[in-house]
Amino acid sequence: MGETSSGNPNLLRKADWELDFYSRPILESDGKKRWELLITSTQDLTGREAFRWEKKCPAGEVNSIWLTAALQEALDDAQRKGWNQPMKLRCWRTSMKTMIKKAASKVGLEVVPSRRTYSLLDWLIERERDVYPNEEGYMAGPLAPPPSPVTSIPLPLPEAMRGDAWSLATIPLGMLKEAQEWTIEFNGLLPIKQDIDESIEIPGLRLFSKKRALALAGRLGGLEPSKLVIEGSKLLLEAGQEDAWLVTDLQPEQAKTTQQSLVNSRKNADGLHFIAIQTTPEDKSFAGFWMLRDIPS
Repeated sequence: MGETSSGNPNLLRKADWELDFYSRPILESDGKKRWELLITSTQDLTGREAFRWEKKCPAGEVNSIWLTAALQEALDDAQRKGWNQPMKLRCWRTSMKTMIKKAASKVGLEVVPSRRTYSLLDWLIERERDVYPNEEGYMAGPLAPPPSPVTSIPLPLPEAMRGDAWSLATIPLGMLKEAQEWTIEFNGLLPIKQDIDESIEIPGLRLFSKKRALALAGRLGGLEPSKLVIEGSKLLLEAGQEDAWLVTDLQPEQAKTTQQSLVNSRKNADGLHFIAIQTTPEDKSFAGFWMLRDIPS
């Protein structure tokens, strides 16, 4: 066991985990698709190196028994490398949720169905670009399209989470890089790529509540917000594994401008945008602040 993990457990590095257990575009020698478990720690603005862990699974052993043993192996390896046990384990594939929950419960991990798995999705994109095409058995060429994601009918955001007022806003990316120094009670800060122009304006939504800002922030964090979307004149919040919430109806011109801001962010700023919760527009602190990303899922 390393020096970092042999002393005070409070000195261990802490982070949530993101997990994907699924088949890959590679045929093994037995003619079956490769199954693979990928785990990464959630990254934030500190830029620290992530914990990453991978393990191949024989196609005939895709079950909660194999996954339980693999999760325990990952936990042991993480501790040896100076990481504490994660508070949450996020997974985004609805088809694997039941198996993952069953396995995770046996090793004491809380599973959170969520699309806030940005570190994992970045890693998957990287592997699909740089790793799998170089593997023997890689299935090049057109593949059958993946199942269409479940599209939930947007529900009105609960009244208790609407606050007193709201506004659309932008923040220069250079200022957003300093968010870890802000006073924030509930936060979901994300790493920012160094090559993005710091003058780019990052779009977002601000919610205000004079008396219930902290309670509102706690509830919103529990929804696992992942990205804002414009559909027609409606401003939607995608959250959890497959939830969609109607935030508000916008005026046509306002909807068009907001949509263009989100598109620009997707093209030029890694899809970054945000939701902030404050007591008033003048308040310099935040009851809640979440950085969101619009990336392929």
